Amino acid sequence: MDLTQRIEVSLGKVPVDLLLTNGRLVNVFSGSIHDASIAIHRGRVVGFGDYDAVETVDLEGRYVSPGFIDGHLHLESSMLSIPEFARNVVPLGTTAVVADPHEIANVLGVAGIQYMLDSSEGLPLRVFIMFPSCVPATPFETSGAVLGPRDMEPFKNHERVLGLAEMMNFPGVLMEDPEVLAKIEVFRDRIKDGHAPGLSGKDLCAYVHAGITSDHECTTLQEAREKLGVGMRIMIREGSAAKNLDALLPLVNEHNSRYCFFVSDDTDPGDLREKGHINRLVGMAIQKGMDPLRAIQMATINTATYFRLDDLGAVLPGYRADLLILEDLRKVSIDRVYQGGLLTARNGELLEPVTSPSANLPTSMNVNWDKVHDLSIEARGREVNIIEVIPGQIVTKRTVESAPVENGRVVSDPTRDILKIAVIERHHGTGAFAVGLIRGFGLKEGAIGCTVAHDSHNIIVVGVRDEDLMAAARELEAMGGGMVVVSKAAVMRRLPLPIAGLMSNDSIEEVDAGLKSAVSAARKLGCSLENPFATLSFMALTPIPELKLTDQGLFDSVNFQFVSLFAD
Repeated sequence: MDLTQRIEVSLGKVPVDLLLTNGRLVNVFSGSIHDASIAIHRGRVVGFGDYDAVETVDLEGRYVSPGFIDGHLHLESSMLSIPEFARNVVPLGTTAVVADPHEIANVLGVAGIQYMLDSSEGLPLRVFIMFPSCVPATPFETSGAVLGPRDMEPFKNHERVLGLAEMMNFPGVLMEDPEVLAKIEVFRDRIKDGHAPGLSGKDLCAYVHAGITSDHECTTLQEAREKLGVGMRIMIREGSAAKNLDALLPLVNEHNSRYCFFVSDDTDPGDLREKGHINRLVGMAIQKGMDPLRAIQMATINTATYFRLDDLGAVLPGYRADLLILEDLRKVSIDRVYQGGLLTARNGELLEPVTSPSANLPTSMNVNWDKVHDLSIEARGREVNIIEVIPGQIVTKRTVESAPVENGRVVSDPTRDILKIAVIERHHGTGAFAVGLIRGFGLKEGAIGCTVAHDSHNIIVVGVRDEDLMAAARELEAMGGGMVVVSKAAVMRRLPLPIAGLMSNDSIEEVDAGLKSAVSAARKLGCSLENPFATLSFMALTPIPELKLTDQGLFDSVNFQFVSLFAD
């Protein structure tokens, strides 16, 4: 509509497409809930009150809320194609997401980002992209691609590319690395997301002064308060692996809530099906005592305002008519979902089917087995550095213990829950690999492995015997990537993820069943973790402290340097 048409339709001079009557509007601007009839025309809200309409729907006192927006997520972590992801989250009230395709970019580079943009066209879900800032995430691992400032330039003016995604290389910012600063400059007038666990003091001030204005890695209230106090938006995260809502919710009050919003970051298909998406975070906040209106603000207008999505996040004249009809505000029970004024979901189901396009992508598996044939470790010391898993977190601890040794080789010791872990390069056939020790998986026999290994997504396997580790790694290559459970060198369960070794074109039901079957098989081998594959996927993530493993070796993520397996 041109300006004249917008004025005339709001004045009621022409019939509107849709009139929602007898609703109770959750007004995220005024901070109130009030009775309203809502007029919608050509996909936008045009006014409140009585209007002539082509279609009138009586809401019978139900609540009307803006659609929920996930402010930071990696769609790849759902293991679903984007259309299949949309089929499942739209009925849960998510009408827009701001995605960082960092995972597929680290495997396939620009081709992966373009695939994400192309496969998210024409969906009942608005998919916005933040361009990955760290491909590779660090120089301490081998990724499938390298993206520099020149690769960013063609995308920066794309209508759905909002800015620069999480700048994980905060040491590069602080050390004024020219390549890092050049990436920031490409998006100098756009949003730049942060990722700086534990950053504090003058280092934090410098990071913010570089133009980075958000963080989703706060794990303590003290950390979140300091970051909020220097002007960062606080993304309160609750995903499948990292769960920070309980710790951070006390931060939020009537004075600062507009600078906080909800994100999922990484959510697996089982959690999407059984627990929900952003609706879950809103519900959790309400259950913990937050006013429902404030919780909804943190899932809508706060997110939209930060990302400069000026026509999303509210049900007001001029805004896109992405809205939810709720039966119960406190329970966040969603009856209907409208996207652009069109009814897209009702009673938990999408009304129109979506299809997942075929992924015409390059191969993502290229292992040099001639160089990767022996995962044994020669004993060169009496004490070893061990990666210790912290359940429910992606951070780890560094533990030093006596080395389990047999015949001059360091081996697993299941009696002490000390297992071998290996990362094998899978992109360029370099033959690079590294082997370490880890505690927290609880396996008594066998091995598990996957090609979802943040951030470079090489093959990562953990287990008791070298034969099982190698069998798991070879099976992952053979099936084009995915997840696998092995016992006595034989495959027990497998979940193929043929899209870059990260995602599947199968339905959420099939992917979830495959994941649950693999988790169940791992538990039969003694694994004690709720989701061992989600935990395993973060054991190569070098920006997250304290100790991680890449194809280049054991990495100290506190001091940002490689360390020997042997501590003495």
